[in-house]
Amino acid sequence: MSMIEYIISFIVHIDQHLVEIIRDFGNWTYGILFAIVFVETGLVIFPFLPGDSLLFAAGTFAAIGSLSLPTLLLVFFFAAVIGDSLNYEIGKKVGTTIRPGTLIGKMINQEKMNKAEAFFNKHGGKTIVIARFMPFIRTFIPFVAGASRMKYSYFLMYNIVGAALWVGSCTLLGYFFGNIPIVKENFSTVLIVIIFLSVIPAFVGFIKSRKSTTS
Repeated sequence: MSMIEYIISFIVHIDQHLVEIIRDFGNWTYGILFAIVFVETGLVIFPFLPGDSLLFAAGTFAAIGSLSLPTLLLVFFFAAVIGDSLNYEIGKKVGTTIRPGTLIGKMINQEKMNKAEAFFNKHGGKTIVIARFMPFIRTFIPFVAGASRMKYSYFLMYNIVGAALWVGSCTLLGYFFGNIPIVKENFSTVLIVIIFLSVIPAFVGFIKSRKSTTS
């Protein structure tokens, strides 16, 4: 199985993989969960790792006593805050020096940095909070924030708020609803729906940007 196939399998069947992780690693499971969320939010080249679905699935295991809900919330919260802070620092240090010919360079150039800075100045910290609920985008935004020299204290405040809302909502949704029979029996489908709903804002934003550039 290729890495991409394994990642897709991990996302779609994350409940099954979590069973294996909890069984094989015990309390080290919290470290593994921390690492996944940290890498997904902290490294701009790994936006495809599971985020929303992982939090939701972990919440369901907390509901049946396999994991501690307070510990999960703390682990996910600190992973998300520290991950975004690292991503910000990486963007601040290398964002303006990326060569145009590279893959990241094609995604991020000076023109986009200028637009991002203008967007941040216009819309403020809500950009950081909203991005938390958007797969791929949540990995990209902190990098752009750092590269566009957003003030760190300003970024950190909204980073904390966004992380608290994201971790709290996704994990508690899994905790309270993940073990309802109809949800449990169709867990993979529910995770796909969660992922689909979370990318809608990004898709709508892309359509609006396309319309604005063509009009």
